[in-house]
Amino acid sequence: MKFSTNGSLTLLTDLYQLTMAYGYWSQGKAEQQAVFHLFFRKNPFHGGYAIAAGLGPVVEFIESFRFSGEDIAYLKTITGNDDRPLFSSDFLEYLGQLQLSVDIDAIAEGTVVFPHEPLLRVRGPILQCQLLETALLNIVNFQSLIATKASRIVRAAAGDAVLEFGLRRAQGIDGALAASRAAYIGGCSATSNVLAGKQFGIPVKGTHAHSWVMSFDSEPESFAAYADAMPNNCVFLVDTYDTLQGVRHAIEVGNRLRDSGHRMVGIRLDSGDLAWLSIEARKLLDAAGFQDATIVASNDLDERLIQSLKLQGAQISVWGVGTKLVTAYDQPALGGVYKLGAIQDADQQWQPKIKVSEQLIKTSNPGIQQVRRYHGEDGQTIADMIFDESKPLQTPCVIVDPDDSTHHRTMSAAVAYDDLLTPVLRDGKPISQLPTLEQIRDRSLQQLQQFHKSILRFDHPHKYPVGLEKQLHQLKSRLVVQAREFGKNDSGS
Repeated sequence: MKFSTNGSLTLLTDLYQLTMAYGYWSQGKAEQQAVFHLFFRKNPFHGGYAIAAGLGPVVEFIESFRFSGEDIAYLKTITGNDDRPLFSSDFLEYLGQLQLSVDIDAIAEGTVVFPHEPLLRVRGPILQCQLLETALLNIVNFQSLIATKASRIVRAAAGDAVLEFGLRRAQGIDGALAASRAAYIGGCSATSNVLAGKQFGIPVKGTHAHSWVMSFDSEPESFAAYADAMPNNCVFLVDTYDTLQGVRHAIEVGNRLRDSGHRMVGIRLDSGDLAWLSIEARKLLDAAGFQDATIVASNDLDERLIQSLKLQGAQISVWGVGTKLVTAYDQPALGGVYKLGAIQDADQQWQPKIKVSEQLIKTSNPGIQQVRRYHGEDGQTIADMIFDESKPLQTPCVIVDPDDSTHHRTMSAAVAYDDLLTPVLRDGKPISQLPTLEQIRDRSLQQLQQFHKSILRFDHPHKYPVGLEKQLHQLKSRLVVQAREFGKNDSGS
């Protein structure tokens, strides 16, 4: 299996994006201006929030978007049901010369976000917007999912360091790298993934495995040899044979390290009753004068197990989390979608568009959407409002609960707010430098302090208020009625 794409990821798309692009081109609609929004419908992990992530890779993807000669050559080989070429040579020539001219506004990575809020708004020729759908969803869905999972795990650790150890269990090479990046955004302190450390500047951590211990005639000999080789990186894995005896052996080698001017960093537990073992190990370490030695724990951890261990009084100060973090073990997909919100007509007037469904949650919001986040006098967030940026707002703003249209909330002009979607690309090119990964991580951690703890809890979280501005709600209701009437008339003809 080859993973190389010769530098081109432009064909990272579903075929139907290309067939629709061909249709737009064939109908002379390729340059018609449109606006699409990328959003998700439900908070992941039955939680109360999500963390936006993936914008950096999105910008990189768009900057490098070009149909290479090899891409065009491959597209020539795709045939329809009649075994004739699916795409005309003129269309393929058009693709070969295509340069993106889209505008993108986005919510900053590391921001706490909620269902139906557009994380990205893509505006430009409809053909170009359509070609971006699959890749943007692939990037943003996964990284936002993992960043959210990491955020939950870091919250459970309550100030302890969380290390991302998931490389060997991740969903392939790209999945491992994306997960390491997103986990750091969510608050993890470091990763075991050295390539992720190189590519993204994430701190890397690691020591030794059971195989190191097993390769020697005895556990004390293996610890001593590791200390000789790396006296500045000694976290000893103590559960190969007998965990508490392993702690005693680590103490013996720790004393030798101390005598030579070095220090034992700590021990790692990877099996057994982590609460009881950590408590007993702490007693042994403290009695031997290693009060500053860290106890690291691993072994299929997640936020709920960490929370349980802390309630049991576990003496663990560093948590190594792998499989259940990088695979988003209890929810494998975020379910984000990419929907058309508005399109320009022949008079260059914006026409709102809506997708109607029998399921209320799947009925999209129309217009050119923006998200306004309101803050109380104490700096805490109090509500989010989705509104149509192309229409003048009424003052004061009235927010309508999408689940109960009789429930309104009024925001006076005096209430502080931020508009979350900000310009990122214009005419296909970045307009400013993106923040560093460290800055994005800091934002993620700081954002959580602005929300009430009831929204952040794991079980039955309080629902944060997100609603539609009154005029947008009225427009949506009117378009839904029109669409359903149109459907009835169409089916009866």
